[in-house]
Amino acid sequence: MLISSAPGKLFIAGEYAVTHPGYPAILVAVDKFITLSIEKALYKGSIDLGRDRPISWTRDKDEIVLDGYKHGLPHIRFAIKMVETYIQELGKKPNFYHLKIESQLRSKEGKKYGLGSSAALIVSLVNALCAYYEIPISPDELFKLSSLANLHINRASSCGDIAASVYGGWIAFTSFDRKWVLKQQKNKSIKELISTKWPGLSIEPLNPPKELRLVVGWTGEPASTTKLLEQINQSRLKNNRAYRNFLYGSKICVNKMIKAFREADIKGIQKQVQINRQLLIDLGKDLGVEIESLLLTKLCHIGQKYKGYGKPSGAGGGDCGILILDSDEFLPQIIEEWREAGIMYLPLNIAPGTKLPYKG
Repeated sequence: MLISSAPGKLFIAGEYAVTHPGYPAILVAVDKFITLSIEKALYKGSIDLGRDRPISWTRDKDEIVLDGYKHGLPHIRFAIKMVETYIQELGKKPNFYHLKIESQLRSKEGKKYGLGSSAALIVSLVNALCAYYEIPISPDELFKLSSLANLHINRASSCGDIAASVYGGWIAFTSFDRKWVLKQQKNKSIKELISTKWPGLSIEPLNPPKELRLVVGWTGEPASTTKLLEQINQSRLKNNRAYRNFLYGSKICVNKMIKAFREADIKGIQKQVQINRQLLIDLGKDLGVEIESLLLTKLCHIGQKYKGYGKPSGAGGGDCGILILDSDEFLPQIIEEWREAGIMYLPLNIAPGTKLPYKG
């Protein structure tokens, strides 16, 4: 049996703008994981999601056929398809295996925290399958292979969450030209494509100031990144000027924040968090989309009372908010006031990137 795990993520700044090549974002990997085990099967595979019973699967030519799930589990199906197309290019034959998937990225009630569970699942599965088929894979290749699987599901994705899960820690990320990648995929093998430089792609590790404290609150309100992104993309057609102003402001803000990270300037980071929050609030108002929910506003206001500077993390509309503090001095007060407001403190730490699978 091989065991692979991949961490979740949080957006710190640059949401929405990062879906456009050339516009940066800052993300961080956190220590909540998708853990996946894989072992060989004979005539039929299975996928155990920790629900009632494992899902059986077989093959129809090159397609995975899930028992009772004709179009379900797209992240699993496309991750498998991408890796198995790749291994066949390398002269290996697909076979059957049992998968068991465990997630720390949901609450006990099964609600997603908004920590990038889909990306972590794809990364963990791609990593496990490459090890299972004895295909060496570098972090850059793991990122690209996982991104190709992800783009089959959501062509608008920046794949920043994939990058955070693969590389770990704090990163400055600029997305690749997705149109170019998808066009190249029609003419190139996967092997060629993942060894090619992707235009626009930039991933830079960042070191936070020693005194920086990242504090995370969960509103309990699930939000759909895909749906919110669709709403933004539809609404910006009617108010493109406001959207272009947002993109311009976001680029300046995030670049200044990256500079503040490089200079270990926590005040500069906190200032740009405030600016990024206001840019997102204004975008939501201009386009008629709720990015900062009432609970996210409360989360930020409570933090501000204690010199914590906050904003929604990710698409907004619910899920998580973050605070950047320069000490733990007022953390107990923040946690208590969040609790009274209906916000759950998530005690998260920074996680390293995805490691090679190990034998269990």
